[in-house]
Amino acid sequence: MDRLRLTEIFFSLQGETRTVGLPTVFVRLTGCPLRCQYCDTAYAFTGGQWYDIDAIIAEVKKYKTQYVTVTGGEPLAQKACLLLLKRLCDEGYEVSLETSGALDIASVDKRVIKIVDIKTPGSQEVEKNHWPNMNSLLAHDQIKFVICDENDYQWAIQIMAQYNLPDRCQVLFSPSYGQIIPAKLADWILRDQLPVRMQIQLHKYLWGDVKGK
Repeated sequence: MDRLRLTEIFFSLQGETRTVGLPTVFVRLTGCPLRCQYCDTAYAFTGGQWYDIDAIIAEVKKYKTQYVTVTGGEPLAQKACLLLLKRLCDEGYEVSLETSGALDIASVDKRVIKIVDIKTPGSQEVEKNHWPNMNSLLAHDQIKFVICDENDYQWAIQIMAQYNLPDRCQVLFSPSYGQIIPAKLADWILRDQLPVRMQIQLHKYLWGDVKGK
């Protein structure tokens, strides 16, 4: 039986990406090989409970929404995540995967919207980026850069150009919560006329650092 270790399943508003503000079921898997300095879900590194995939699907069906996000931790650290993503797509959900970009995304079901978080120098995990993932991006996918300072911002611009990211998929710039004033990042984007979407973490502005929101 295919099982996954889960930290939580919860219903909330999507705080980021192109579906921001929409009611979404979040399936948070346990475990992550990275230790980003700004991580806000360290509670998902360990612990959790085992669920078989049928039980996860049944829990998701309790909520009246078409949007499901599989997140972590790092969901792809558990091999059965690929099957869960496929099953959710087969059930007719619009499925997104939030992944660190440190693990190979090539085998993810093509119906899944991959949100790939490219780690900036400010994350202190920049060396973990799996750059071949750039060749697996589809037009509906999204690349996210969490910006900690101006060095991160300039680095992200270079990566965008190197991999021609704006022509591959949508690019998101997000200010690291509590580390950079969002208006400053907005000013930089406008100054340089970047073809990116700026986003803030809506859920944090609504509820702060509350688990399960």
